[in-house]
Amino acid sequence: MGLALAVGVAGALGAVTRYLVDSAITDRHAGSFPWGTLTVNVAGSFILGLVAGLVLHHAISPSVQVVVGVGFCGALTTWSTATWESVRLVQEGVLATALVFTVANLVVSLLVAGLGLAVSAL
Repeated sequence: MGLALAVGVAGALGAVTRYLVDSAITDRHAGSFPWGTLTVNVAGSFILGLVAGLVLHHAISPSVQVVVGVGFCGALTTWSTATWESVRLVQEGVLATALVFTVANLVVSLLVAGLGLAVSAL
C-alpha cells in the first residue's frame, strides 16, 4: 500500500509539473507547434533513463524506479497528448509540422532516455 501511495503522490507531482511546464512554454512561444508537449516528453524520457540507470549501476532500490517511472514520469509525459497534437496538426493542414513533431517526440525521447542511462553509469 505504501508503494501505491508513493506512486500516487509522484503522479500528482508529475501532473502539476506537466501543467506548469506546458503553460510556461505555451505562454512564451506562439504558433501551432506544441513545444510544451515535446519538452515534457523529452524531459520525462531523460529522467526515466537516468533512474533506470541508477537502479542498474548504483544499487538504487527498484521501488524508486516504480515511483519515479510510473508515478512522476507517467503523469509528466504525454504520449496520448502527443498523439492528439499530431492529429490536430494534420487536421489543421500542417502535415510537415505534424511529421516533424511526431518524429521529434519519438527520436529525441529515445535518444535522451539513452543519454540518461549513460549518465547514470558515470
